[in-house]
Amino acid sequence: MYVILVYDVGEKRVGKMLKLCRQYLNWIQNSVFEGEITAVKLKELVKKASRLMDLDSDSIIIFKSRDIKWLDKEIIGLEKNALENML
Repeated sequence: MYVILVYDVGEKRVGKMLKLCRQYLNWIQNSVFEGEITAVKLKELVKKASRLMDLDSDSIIIFKSRDIKWLDKEIIGLEKNALENML
């Protein structure tokens, strides 16, 4: 599946959450990640992220799609981390 993950966590946890999300998805902008991921790997990511979070003040939002072809993406302004297709 293809996901877009957005997080909003306390300042003390930002570095750890960034490092965790980079292990599973592609960083595209501050606190925003996207990429292909299996259901099992997504569940693993969410479980690890939940341990880092303060569930009373932090949040993660995950947008899911079966495939990237069902998602139109438009970038206006600077693309912070362009994804390149590698063969």
